[in-house]
Amino acid sequence: MTGTVRIDGLATDLCLPAGPGPHPAVVLRTPYDRRRHRGELRGWAARGFAALAQDVRGRYASPGDWHPYGDHEADDGAATVRWVRAQRWSDGKVVAAGASYGAHCALAVAAEADAVLAAVPALGLAETARETTGPERLLARAGWWWEHGDRRVPDPTPLDPAVLDRLPLNGVLDRPSWPALWRARRREPPAAAVPLLAVGGSRDPFAEDTLRLWRRWPGPARLLLGPWGHRLTAGPAPEARPGHRIDLGAVYTGWARAALGGTLTGRGGAVALGGSDHWYPASDPSPATRHPFGTLGGLRLLRGAEFVADPGRPVRSDTLDVPRHGVPDRCLLVSRPLPRPVDLLGPAEARLDAVADTPSADWAVRLVALDPAGRAEPLATGIVRRDRPGPFTVPLGHLARRLAAGTRLRVEVAGHHFPAHARNPHTGEDPATAVRLLPSRRTVRPHGSFLALPVVRGARRTDPVQEIQT
Repeated sequence: MTGTVRIDGLATDLCLPAGPGPHPAVVLRTPYDRRRHRGELRGWAARGFAALAQDVRGRYASPGDWHPYGDHEADDGAATVRWVRAQRWSDGKVVAAGASYGAHCALAVAAEADAVLAAVPALGLAETARETTGPERLLARAGWWWEHGDRRVPDPTPLDPAVLDRLPLNGVLDRPSWPALWRARRREPPAAAVPLLAVGGSRDPFAEDTLRLWRRWPGPARLLLGPWGHRLTAGPAPEARPGHRIDLGAVYTGWARAALGGTLTGRGGAVALGGSDHWYPASDPSPATRHPFGTLGGLRLLRGAEFVADPGRPVRSDTLDVPRHGVPDRCLLVSRPLPRPVDLLGPAEARLDAVADTPSADWAVRLVALDPAGRAEPLATGIVRRDRPGPFTVPLGHLARRLAAGTRLRVEVAGHHFPAHARNPHTGEDPATAVRLLPSRRTVRPHGSFLALPVVRGARRTDPVQEIQT
């Protein structure tokens, strides 16, 4: 470690390579304590990069007030990039890098940098608060805001899950910035025609944001998507296999050299297939296979073509248990056992012909795999908000899974997915401010509905390192 410096007052750790230079640089800005990145800085320096980790304004050793996702991240990041380029050891090339909120910081200075590495990106205030389809992300946001919101250092006490039942939603926490989260408006993420590496996990709540960023980036873009959670290789999913172990440090530095060398063009990358050891090129998905509801060749309706979505007793996101008695709280369907293994690679969706008797309704679709012993494993979930009747689509995200022979698919159509998502009150009021809850009667018309899955056969396998660096 070379030492700690102050850049516009912000505490910054700097680690230089052993050689005389000049060197390219990588800049990481974080609200999670720059000292946690010292091993990462040494790794970059060992591969010839000057590496900096900086506490963002108002966090840990940096002065000022902490305003999550504020405009100051772009200003402070730009000042840091200018400082780097003015140093004798700098060759003028800068990679802005970061994970989660740090990826937001990196993207905020995309126009100032020469390349951007965004891992599990939390793109912005409103982007983290709501799905693109409308419903509020409650559990993840409440947990993050309880720990970090309006604080210089994290709150060490755990969040009491019972607070998530409180109404109104914007009064659940006593953090001053919590209500503003629900008033924020979505903005397009900053972009520039510089190389991008977007890294995500198929079990990460921001996986679709990572994919959307990669698809829309105007410059050369690479994607690395593995069977991981928000902590990437440090948090592998149950479907991860030995073939999915990857040295992210080596991948990052190899990509950075190619990006700064100007050898990357177009869009590419690699996606891991969970349940196998294989990687496949990130490319246009195969056409989806339709599985109709209620037909012999598709999904068999078990119960709940008519059900009641009661926000006082919502279908929960933290359990896969399904009640067998009483008034149905969801529409429940199941497939026949798969006669052979099936690979799913690409976006999935449910097309519903369904109606609600309330002015606003959320429709949550959960796809679950049942192994031959009946054990349940979540595959995908999607949720949309509707204020009018008629057929509509519920996106289920990007699937990358191998399903074993004998697996059955269970599809649940419900009115809530709580506490992962806030409860729709069914009154037509804003769920962030509503205090009154009403049950909603729902009807799903099986013969007008289907599940579309991206079944692939004979796809070309690939080496993820080669796909990222060429």
